[in-house]
Amino acid sequence: MAPPPNATPAGITALLPKLSDADADIRYMSLNDMDNILKTGSAGFLNNEYHTCAKTVEYLLKALDDTNGEVQNQAIKCIGSLTPRAPPELLAPMIEKLSTLKTTNSVDTSIPATALRVFITAFARPVVGIQPSRSTQEAYAALSKVLIPRLVGYVVMSHGSRNHPGPPPGMLEVHADNSIDSNAIDVLIELVRCFGPMLQDAEKKALQKSTMAIFDHERTSTIAKKKAVSAISLLALYMSDSLLSSFVSNILESFRNPHLTAAQHRLLITMLGSLARTVPQRFGRYLKTLAPFILNPLSEDALQSALGDTVNSGAADAEAEEVQEAALLALEGFLLSCSNDMRPYTDEAIAAALRFVAYDPNVSADEDDEEMGDTQDSVDEDAGEADEEDEDFEEEGAVSDDEDASWKVRRCAAKALYAIISTRSNGDLLENGVLYERIAPVLVSRFQEREENVRLETLGTLTSLVRKTSDNAVTAFSFAGETEFELTSAVEARSQKRRRLGSDATLFESTVNSISQAGFKSPDFSPPPSSGPKADLARLSSSIIRGVSKLLKQSTLATKQSGIVLLREIVIVQRGGLSEQFGKLAEPLIDAIKSSPSHSTSHSIGAAALASSGRLRIEALQLLSVVCDNHSSTLIAPYLAGLVSAVAAAVKDKYFKVSSEAIVAVESLIKALTPPRSAGTEQVNQKYVEKLYDVVLDRAVAIDADVEVRQRAIHALGVLLARGAERSKGGALSESQRTKTTSVLLDRLRNETTRMSAIKAIDMFLSSCKDANLIEKKWTQDVAMELGAQLRKANRGLRGVSLATLRDLAGNSTTLSCLDDKTVEAVTGMLLPLVSSTDLNLLGTALVILAKLVRQSPKTVVGPKLNETLCQIVIAPLGGAVLDALLVLLKAIGEQRVGQPLMQGLLQNVGVNGDAAVVGKAIGTLLVSGGSTVGVKLNDFVTELQSAPDDKRKCLALSVLGEAGYRYGSSSPLEPGLFTKYFGSKSQSLPRAAATALGRAGAGNIKTYLPVILSTTSKAGSSQYLSLHAIKEILQFTGQARSDISPYTQQMWEKLLTASQAEDNKAVGAECMGRLTKYLLDKSPSVRGMAIQAMRFTLSDSDENFDEVLRPVLVPMLITMLNDDDLENRRLALGVLNSATHNKSEMILPSLTELVPLVMKESMIKPELIREVQMGPFKHKVDDGLEVRKSAYETLYALMEGAYSRISSIDLFGRVTAGLGDEHEIKVLSNLMLTKLVYIDPEETGRHLDSIADRYRTILAFKPKENAIKQEIEKLNEANRGVLKVTLLLHDVLPANASAANNLQSEKWKGYWDWVGKDFRSQLSNVEQEMRSQAA
Repeated sequence: MAPPPNATPAGITALLPKLSDADADIRYMSLNDMDNILKTGSAGFLNNEYHTCAKTVEYLLKALDDTNGEVQNQAIKCIGSLTPRAPPELLAPMIEKLSTLKTTNSVDTSIPATALRVFITAFARPVVGIQPSRSTQEAYAALSKVLIPRLVGYVVMSHGSRNHPGPPPGMLEVHADNSIDSNAIDVLIELVRCFGPMLQDAEKKALQKSTMAIFDHERTSTIAKKKAVSAISLLALYMSDSLLSSFVSNILESFRNPHLTAAQHRLLITMLGSLARTVPQRFGRYLKTLAPFILNPLSEDALQSALGDTVNSGAADAEAEEVQEAALLALEGFLLSCSNDMRPYTDEAIAAALRFVAYDPNVSADEDDEEMGDTQDSVDEDAGEADEEDEDFEEEGAVSDDEDASWKVRRCAAKALYAIISTRSNGDLLENGVLYERIAPVLVSRFQEREENVRLETLGTLTSLVRKTSDNAVTAFSFAGETEFELTSAVEARSQKRRRLGSDATLFESTVNSISQAGFKSPDFSPPPSSGPKADLARLSSSIIRGVSKLLKQSTLATKQSGIVLLREIVIVQRGGLSEQFGKLAEPLIDAIKSSPSHSTSHSIGAAALASSGRLRIEALQLLSVVCDNHSSTLIAPYLAGLVSAVAAAVKDKYFKVSSEAIVAVESLIKALTPPRSAGTEQVNQKYVEKLYDVVLDRAVAIDADVEVRQRAIHALGVLLARGAERSKGGALSESQRTKTTSVLLDRLRNETTRMSAIKAIDMFLSSCKDANLIEKKWTQDVAMELGAQLRKANRGLRGVSLATLRDLAGNSTTLSCLDDKTVEAVTGMLLPLVSSTDLNLLGTALVILAKLVRQSPKTVVGPKLNETLCQIVIAPLGGAVLDALLVLLKAIGEQRVGQPLMQGLLQNVGVNGDAAVVGKAIGTLLVSGGSTVGVKLNDFVTELQSAPDDKRKCLALSVLGEAGYRYGSSSPLEPGLFTKYFGSKSQSLPRAAATALGRAGAGNIKTYLPVILSTTSKAGSSQYLSLHAIKEILQFTGQARSDISPYTQQMWEKLLTASQAEDNKAVGAECMGRLTKYLLDKSPSVRGMAIQAMRFTLSDSDENFDEVLRPVLVPMLITMLNDDDLENRRLALGVLNSATHNKSEMILPSLTELVPLVMKESMIKPELIREVQMGPFKHKVDDGLEVRKSAYETLYALMEGAYSRISSIDLFGRVTAGLGDEHEIKVLSNLMLTKLVYIDPEETGRHLDSIADRYRTILAFKPKENAIKQEIEKLNEANRGVLKVTLLLHDVLPANASAANNLQSEKWKGYWDWVGKDFRSQLSNVEQEMRSQAA
């Protein structure tokens, strides 16, 4: 039946008689048509149709009692569509009829409650702090007037009505049959969830009272009690502080009731745990009183009492165990949600969790003590003892008791330990050894746990502790070859360090050398530290490995998988650690790699059932990879036959993820089996290498293989070629194999789906090949042409990786010699379009390649097109690595004696039209390197300087002479006076250009220039300032000539310190001192401030000798400055700490426990630094502490990225959420930190979603004033966009926390997400599209 063409009241009226039709299909289709009309009709088309709506409601109520379930469901949908369009005066009667509806024909008694819930959710939810819509207010009025009295059984608020008949018995009250309807609790939950912000205190109190009464009734079902706990937790979200305090007081009185039953005790404890998760910030203040009531059932006395009762009765007390389980769950909630408030109870919480993680009435205390003691014993045992232990373990694992529920207590205890590790491992408990001394040994002893769920929880908890021991706290596993060749990062990395022009080789550093060289030698094994978390882990590793090795021999798939993950994390954190006991793990590891669903079956329940054979194989292959990468090749030598066979079989597996991971393991094996790591064993390993080669080659060319598998196989072929290139004869592959492999790579290079992987594989081979006999000229030429062709593609990533490979090809003399003139000419033509200032990242690399090609075939490369192109880019204001690359190219052109046409172009076509500093360096470089072949002489520029009529020409001449003086070095004929005489010029640009040129020339001739510059520094005024610039230039470009400065160090220091006292000289003076000084502690605050600022420039330099001097003084200096009374000095100290985090992290990491609290302190708003300033008729607030806070947040961001595991996550998240309510600059930084934290620590981020939602709601709900200026509007829009971006990210990355229906902790977040999706739909859509385009 098609719906009426027009959505009108008449259309609905026409459908009503059909709802009484005898045919259920007619009734269903009529309801479906009615639903369509209600949804498509305008919002107010029924506003004046009271009688039509009332009649419709009567028919829908009748349909709710239909004998057909589908008709009932469709009627409920119609109620949801009708409710928001019905006249307001109909809402109260509608609620009255729904709440009193009794179904006689339906088996499902929950239909009326479901209809009420749909009615409630049909309206827009009110938002805290925002005026609700009119329809929402009308809905709340009806609910308050009718539904709440129906729930509690009495009128809570009069609403102006007198002599109104009282409501019937409450839906939450005990029924005549002495039972409680749990469906009514569902209605209450929906009411509070949707209209909680509008409920009055009296209504909340009445609802709370009725809900609490449910717990006191003996006949209340377990389901009803659980729902009641959820309802109370939801109500707590909207309780006022006084109401929450009164509620907590009532709970305390209940705890003190001497007649409290075990069931009531358990419910009260469960309620406290739920409250902690729901309102952690407000609930935390009550823990001082409430925590003892949770810890008391977990005390030693309570445990001994329970064990005594078990002995006397012969069975464990089920009710007591339920109380213990509830207490441990509540303790977990306290620890996760109220970590700071639980700090005073840390010892008690740890003791309680450890006490019950080993609680097992079926095992005697003596037996348990024996097991605990075993973990402390030495690992050195003979094979016979190991076999006996395995038998014991097997027997113990066979113990089973279906009626025993103590495993639930042990599992909750393990979860509580996980919570302690999660919240307290970023700081004190990890550093002081508590986690490893008290918790870890007990966890290891519980490997013998007979219940699968408990064992998995135990292994997961210990794995979490091992991960936290890592320096960076995030140990995501990825295969060794999956590194992207991003030129951007490569250029930025080179730009961060000040390059010395004399070291051209640094410009040819390959972005992939670290990849191709990875694993070329055995890892360097350093002994574990004598103290600290890693030392604790090293001491415990033998016990862990021994326990896991037993699990791998006879446990289920899930346990094996968890054990392998634990071993992998140990290897990653320790960069080894299995050298002594790998023999125990080898055979189980091989079996795990070979395992398949047909041979292995998981018999466990719950989480264990989720484990799959494929996942186990992947984990086992990952463990093998990290073992090979972090241990000597001799470790795996005895087990190669089994390992290689298992891995080769896994490569051929049909499941692409297993096959892909197996190829990664093949790469690790190849590195371990080939020289130089396996020097002297090539012949023994050759058969294994050939077997691996065959399976990888097969996957690389297989048409039916998954794309990811083919790509990784191609990468593995690159590793094989690279390893072969390192040997003078034969290599890892035979000549025929090598020829076939290169042919396959070239073919894959021409295929679009595998092109990127082929380029990376070829890059490894080209950058490592040192033997001309191992590479064919024709193949190299074809590769160069293909790579050049990719430079025209629109894919930026493809262009970048192709350019990087060309650079490695040109940087390797062996491969470069394979290119003939024709190929060089073609490649040059393909590179020229990239020689443009539009993309500086690609420009620098292109210039580097051209420089090498010039040295190979100068006349082929250098021509009119190249000269014209270089003249064009010289005009741009280049700097950093790009400028260095340009000068290297110009130097190569000059040295090859083909630079005269280019020199003419620079002088005639560029001249003063470009940046004098860049053009001058270009001409000076070409002048010195080309000598007499460029057509001009040094004296020509001296004459130009002295006779030029305008300042631009003089500045250019100075720049040329400065560069020429630097490159001539001590043989330079130029005198310092040639530059210093222009210090007194009245021109704005000439004195600065003269100072820069003086320093540049002085960097090449220290003995001649530096004394003159230092003497000028003594003069006051502009000469002093210009001399500082000259010194800065010298210090920047002296490079390896620092020894020439040493005789002048003391004099330079004194001059700089004196000159920098002037305000105008502070910045440049500090930069100079930063390159010179090692440390400075002075009584004067201004001198200390200058020294700390100078230190920032020092930290960017890399000098081992300097690091040794700096190490003992850096942290004390930072602590001193961060405690300085001067605000500016504290800001400078934060900047230095930020720089040290990036450049000298190893110096500050051990002292972060002292430094981080000082940074946290500076990130707080200080009211004493906020002042009012009168600006005309207006008063304006000025926050003098804003810049310091901004620096503090920037420092926290840097520490978070590099040392998150050493920062208290609770404190950090507290500062991040506080920053979301700070000034605009701090909000931006806090948002940026959240985008990182969601990946670094998703669990902790999920626990703070509610507080984040509150902050974000405040930002988005803010409305600017009508007279707000344009800048304020733009800043507000930017803040809103940032909030929406992070909102989308959090919702996507944390789906379980963001949308799980039963997650009470994120209730506010879910409400916030719904509000954003409705009120900011268009903005959210735009932001989402923007994020997708950026990702693409």
